[in-house]
Amino acid sequence: MSEQTLNNRDETVVEMLPAEAAAPASEPDAVLPAEQPVAEEPLDPEALLEVRHLKKYFPAKKDFFGRPVSFVKAVDDVSFKIRPGTTLGIVGESGCGKTTLGRTILRLQPATDGQIFFDGKDINILKTAEMNALRPQMQIIFQDPYSSLSPRMPIGEIIGEAVVQHKLVPKSDVKDYVLGVMKNCGLPYHYYERYPHEFSGGQRQRICIATALALTPRFVVCDEPVSALDVSIQAQIINLLKDMQDKMGLTYIFISHDLSVVEHISDNVGVMYLGSMVEYGSTEDIFDKPMHPYTEALFSAVPIPDPDRHSKRIILSGDIPSPINAPSGCKFHTRCNRCMDICKEVAPAFKDYGNGHMVACHLYSQD
Repeated sequence: MSEQTLNNRDETVVEMLPAEAAAPASEPDAVLPAEQPVAEEPLDPEALLEVRHLKKYFPAKKDFFGRPVSFVKAVDDVSFKIRPGTTLGIVGESGCGKTTLGRTILRLQPATDGQIFFDGKDINILKTAEMNALRPQMQIIFQDPYSSLSPRMPIGEIIGEAVVQHKLVPKSDVKDYVLGVMKNCGLPYHYYERYPHEFSGGQRQRICIATALALTPRFVVCDEPVSALDVSIQAQIINLLKDMQDKMGLTYIFISHDLSVVEHISDNVGVMYLGSMVEYGSTEDIFDKPMHPYTEALFSAVPIPDPDRHSKRIILSGDIPSPINAPSGCKFHTRCNRCMDICKEVAPAFKDYGNGHMVACHLYSQD
């Protein structure tokens, strides 16, 4: 699946609306109603990235005068933080807003509301020049490596383009610098003059990783980087990402449908449903003691490589609701087999129930 035709309802709308990398921090046609001011908490000094109440809405329908009357709520009030050198895995069904979350954090598309603090700076309010200066520190690895590589440029030029643009090294040293980056990513030097169509899927993904890491970033969004690869190549790419994280002290957001990969690479896991975060915690807590019924249903679908063990598969009834007209109360109540009356009327609070394990569910105390 290519980057241009993402299999997401929310991201389908994204492709219909052009979004510039250096766009302003808000869209005039996607402004939320004024809300009561909330007292700001101090930033976590140990967090490299802190996201607070992030929202990304896309106009879905407009009236006769061009004013939006309904929105696709692709990302709806998401909050979390990531410490340097760690990996946050983001999981959830197709259409839940994972990719939109990653792109909005990088300001590849402007946020509708909320704050994104990177190294203590709210990037939503940065001017274009300030944001451009910050971009080398924040990179992305796309899901489809082929569509994100220019077919008209050789690999060395692709990897070195941003290096030249941001003047990381003198022009006379660019080739040697790029060859060094290629070597670190497992790419032989003779690939320098070759073109993307000459490579396999795994090699192309290595090229995309090299392109992102050539700018020596501190933070990288990995948008399903192994979903299109076979299992043996997946293992190579995951090991490469972990090796580069150890060498460079990288911080990752790793978006994936493959829960076994997320468990292997992530320090913390966030579970998204219909644009909202329903559960967040350490990888060990999430996989050993899932608390939200949706998380339990996701994990029940993971095959167990042991013929003597059998897991009970939880089948969710119905389809995922529309992000344009989300259910009242808990968004998951229409598919939950443990739904209560309060779930249909009141949205649960996203609370910490110990050890940083946060859940939004009425099955647990809301006091």
